[in-house]
Amino acid sequence: MDVKSLAKKYENYIIAMRRDFHQNPELSWAEYRTTEIIERELKAFGIETKRLKNTGAIGILKGREKGKTVALRADIDALELKEETELTFKSTNGYMHACGHDCHTAMLLGAAKILSELKDEIKGNIKFIFQPAEETCVGAKKIIEQDNVLEDVDGIFGMHIWGTLQSSKFNIEKGARMASADTFRIKIKGLASHGSTPHLGIDAVVASSAVVMNLQSIVSRTIDPLEPVVITIGTIKGGDRFNIIANEVTMEGTTRAFSREVRNSLEGKMREIVSNTAKTYGAEGILEYEYCPAPLINDDKLTDIAINSAIKLYGNEILIPMEKLTVSEDFTYFMDKIPGAFAFLGCGNEKIGIYSNHNNKFMVDENALHKGSALYAQFALDFLNMS
Repeated sequence: MDVKSLAKKYENYIIAMRRDFHQNPELSWAEYRTTEIIERELKAFGIETKRLKNTGAIGILKGREKGKTVALRADIDALELKEETELTFKSTNGYMHACGHDCHTAMLLGAAKILSELKDEIKGNIKFIFQPAEETCVGAKKIIEQDNVLEDVDGIFGMHIWGTLQSSKFNIEKGARMASADTFRIKIKGLASHGSTPHLGIDAVVASSAVVMNLQSIVSRTIDPLEPVVITIGTIKGGDRFNIIANEVTMEGTTRAFSREVRNSLEGKMREIVSNTAKTYGAEGILEYEYCPAPLINDDKLTDIAINSAIKLYGNEILIPMEKLTVSEDFTYFMDKIPGAFAFLGCGNEKIGIYSNHNNKFMVDENALHKGSALYAQFALDFLNMS
């Protein structure tokens, strides 16, 4: 049987696994039950398994002939979110698979099951990476560093269920597909005084207000208007009492960019504005900046393989366009090391309700899942054959 036929054959298995994971969600770095099930299933397929240092696992399937190694990745953690669906298999522990990681895990297990039956056709090795803690934004980074999961891997492919994309359709495109997601913390230090005598103090609230406004000039006046950039202040905290000039204000926020060059320029621009604006008001401005996932930029060659794999399975009509997303993915840590491609699988169906990822009413059209397994498997075979 071919990949498409096997995926359809194992559709019920894939759905059953998804429902089990959905009903028993586990948070980042606590995916113990999930990991045990993954290991159990991989071993049942005759696939060599390895538990990662904390949680998560990898499986290695060696083909009949020697060749390169391709990795397929799925994330396995859930969100601290109370589910508000009417599903018979809804979560009841206060956590929820509201980002589709239950689907990713089930689809990759489905792909492993398919590929284990096609072992004699495999020219090389396939590594199945079941990654913990994607929602922390550093899960991929840690297992690369701690567990060396990319050892001998020549290319990697990942996929994400998307709630607002038409069910059972793929979006696979070259170039930037998801934004970087860096975080920052700003501290403005002033001098407290009575609210009736502002001239005797240094008002950290006024200074921080100017900083907030001036930061937006980075986007509007220093970046090419054709380059999408976001600088968001998400929290601002300062002051203890209505009649006291605040001596300190802290702010936290995030930046987003699709270009590595633009992303790398933001910290310096922000540091200059924070410091100089605060000085204008007699205050001190301090910026702490943390680099998190980089922009997700698909490798041209691997994207072509993924596109052709999807068409081979289901024809040209399976592909639909989608705008790039300002959300992020720690899959980029893999792509920093080796060539990679990332696809989206639509699961939105108006009959069951369409909600975006991370919504506590997030719904998945399960009819799409076997196609995700098929694309994982077909990509692996095509990558190894072309290599």
